[in-house]
Amino acid sequence: MATKSICKTVRIRDKRLASQLINALESAKGKHSIEVHVSRKVQDLKGDQIKEVFGAR
Repeated sequence: MATKSICKTVRIRDKRLASQLINALESAKGKHSIEVHVSRKVQDLKGDQIKEVFGAR
């Protein structure tokens, strides 16, 4: 999820949609995320390095 979308204002004008949103939030409340283990070497790329990886010059 993009971090910018967290800060947006949400206006719900329909009772049915409001109910669906509440149900979704309540069902997600008890769920936990899965921990991910990286098994490969990770490297941060910036600017021109990204272009090199994808073959753009």
